Amino acid sequence: MGRIPWNQYFMSQSHLLALRSTCTRLAVGATIVRDKRIIAGGYNGSIAGGVHCSDEGCYVIDNHCVRTIHAEMNALLQCAKFGVPTEGAEIYVTHFPCLQCCKALIQAGIKTVYYAVNYKNHPYAVELFEQAGVKVEFVELENSLSETNGQDKKEFIFDLLKKLEELDADHEEVQALRIRAEKFLHS
Repeated sequence: MGRIPWNQYFMSQSHLLALRSTCTRLAVGATIVRDKRIIAGGYNGSIAGGVHCSDEGCYVIDNHCVRTIHAEMNALLQCAKFGVPTEGAEIYVTHFPCLQCCKALIQAGIKTVYYAVNYKNHPYAVELFEQAGVKVEFVELENSLSETNGQDKKEFIFDLLKKLEELDADHEEVQALRIRAEKFLHS
């Protein structure tokens, strides 16, 4: 298997960050990158130490959860908190940024926005990105990355079983291991 492309690497990181989300409506992750180095990450959730939507439900006003800080904002705020400049950086987001995050990203000097899922792409956000000269690019996360790794594992396991057979291991034991391997790999 070859090396994972940079866009897939950083988008994978954002999808991983989304797994930390406490929002029950939509899990989003964001990774800020400069010079092929991750400088910050964020996911959507409540303020530090606050009540989480996953614990008490969303606090919805005008069809928006006001308890949640968006992933992009959390990543930008992490940079602000630790004094990390964002001018000229790129961001990888699991979903197209909302209008408010769009404006924050522009003001923070983000030069490129990569996103994996179209999500309520606001026409004014698209217009603002164009006006500010921010490159916006769709980068779908390739499921084949994890599937390739799974295929490598499967081949390795069955190569081991074949080697056991070649070494005259008990046939019934090898068959039992083969059945367990099939169940494990398909679970």
